Amino acid sequence: MKILLTGGAGFIASHTCVELIEAGHEVVIVDNYVNSQPEAVRRVEEIVGKSIRVYEADVCDKAAMNRIFDENAIDAVIHFAGLKAVGESVQIPLTYYRNNLDSTLTLCETMAAHGCKNLVFSSSATVYGVPDEVPLREDMFCKGCTNPYGWTKYMIERILEGVVNADPEWSVVLLRYFNPIGAHASGRIGEDPNGIPNNLMPYITKVAAGQLKQLTVFGDDYNTHDGTGVRDYIHVVDLAKGHVKACDYAAGHKGCEIVNLGTGVGYSVLDLVKTFQRVNNIDLPYVIGPRRAGDVDACFADPRKAREVLGWEATKTLDDMCRDAWNWQSHNPKGYKA
Repeated sequence: MKILLTGGAGFIASHTCVELIEAGHEVVIVDNYVNSQPEAVRRVEEIVGKSIRVYEADVCDKAAMNRIFDENAIDAVIHFAGLKAVGESVQIPLTYYRNNLDSTLTLCETMAAHGCKNLVFSSSATVYGVPDEVPLREDMFCKGCTNPYGWTKYMIERILEGVVNADPEWSVVLLRYFNPIGAHASGRIGEDPNGIPNNLMPYITKVAAGQLKQLTVFGDDYNTHDGTGVRDYIHVVDLAKGHVKACDYAAGHKGCEIVNLGTGVGYSVLDLVKTFQRVNNIDLPYVIGPRRAGDVDACFADPRKAREVLGWEATKTLDDMCRDAWNWQSHNPKGYKA
């Protein structure tokens, strides 16, 4: 299939691009590089040994999107494009709602006009809100998101369900990610956040590299085995392979499916810190700080539906995640920047 990746130069998208091409698919990328670098695509081309057609454009730009669909016989789309920083979304909510909803509406309108009705959406476990129980299942009631970023994911899920209900020719897979970390084993592509990282693993790797003084662990009095928050960390390559399976599924089915992509195993913040130190033989300075508002004791997936519906399950270990993340950081101290 010829698959369009919106936001295709991003962290998860670039790894998905590698897996799609290695599975025999053809990839087209559109990205405006707000949260990514063109160098990421060049390195994907290096890994796969093929050139990739890339458009520098905003998915909200209908004229640009029409041109992409006019020039390429797109069979399916994976929709990664969107603003994604939780804290920033609280500060500039209108920007997040405008960008993330507009890009999705423009994409769907363009797809429909060109007869392309297979879509995989990059959603998030944030749509579950604060859970009453774990593991989290796809049929659980979403109690309410805790930030505008999460609400945009929730609203887009509802929009896409409405599209399918109105036109049963559509095939949509809503992938709810848990916590992607790690990097490609080559060390050529990885997570390259702007400024001080919001997520735990890139913060850890920058502390290990001496770029940040120390890690603050937010709270050690949670109801978990060591008092620190427990999350479902998934290797980004496993996550990328889940997108390949979702595209294959969408090509052969109609309707809308919601699928968790996680390991089903919860690891604490200190589990992650200690594993990182052990596998990389690095001393990582950290201090215990107060809890952050909105953080929950534990959050991890029930991954059974992904196995049953998509034929996918995560295979990489926490050791793999920590080793590959440091391999990326240590060989690319400034990320994709020279």
